[in-house]
Amino acid sequence: MKRKTRTTAVNRREVLKGGVALAGAAVGSGAITGFPMVWSQTPVTLRQFGTGVSNINEIAKQAKADLGITLEMTALDTDSTAQRVVTQPKSFDIADIEYFTLKKVWGAGNLQPMDIKRLKYFDKIVGIFKDGKLTPTSKIAQGTAPHTVSFVEKPGDKSFASGMTDWYTLVPTIYNADTLGIRPDLIGRPIDSWTELLNPEFKGKASILNISSIGIMDAAMVCEAMGEVQYGDKGNMTREEIDKTMAIFTEAKKAGQFRAFWKTFDESVNLMASGEVVIQSMW
Repeated sequence: MKRKTRTTAVNRREVLKGGVALAGAAVGSGAITGFPMVWSQTPVTLRQFGTGVSNINEIAKQAKADLGITLEMTALDTDSTAQRVVTQPKSFDIADIEYFTLKKVWGAGNLQPMDIKRLKYFDKIVGIFKDGKLTPTSKIAQGTAPHTVSFVEKPGDKSFASGMTDWYTLVPTIYNADTLGIRPDLIGRPIDSWTELLNPEFKGKASILNISSIGIMDAAMVCEAMGEVQYGDKGNMTREEIDKTMAIFTEAKKAGQFRAFWKTFDESVNLMASGEVVIQSMW
């Protein structure tokens, strides 16, 4: 986060740190009511951007009602959020970004970590975002597991800590459940496998996500379900695994399997609502 002006640096910095901690923690804990009535003596506007799913008008209205803070929200696609963090640090106060994006942007030094002692609901954040485990016996997730990029040793560090510290990079706000979205009224039968995305039955009416960091994972789910590729870690593929995955999907594209490739949440919804697409990877 960056300050707007040097003359108001101290006050604005404190307001931002408090505001981010409260808003982030409240969303992460599932609570958007019951905030303390603390009003600033001067109008405060926080500029937030994120993907479409994070721009929730009800939260902005509640922040205004309870805190007197105006949230200005901007919806971008995943790649644009990363670009903005790196190239336009003075254009925002809060960046709502995916965890896998942190590896791309944290090193730019345009984001600041949050002191966990200032996060009222930090103890309610589940272990997935702390040590990587939902329960003591849980398996650690593949790819950029959130806990691997959640902490730094101190403010100003451009690399991530190997374990929990007092400095938190992101407060979790949204769980996305990526899966296959379908139009059951147009398909007329159950869909229970990722292999269906490349089923010739849906030639010209399938779609896949055009965000490389996520789309490649969806493609891997398909290839593994087909029995074509067995991955060691889908989030950290070998060159051979990448080549096999891309070969399968390149062939499918050339055969006309895909109607389109979507990049924003709204695009995915419009493709399905119009009936142009009947099956696709979705959030």
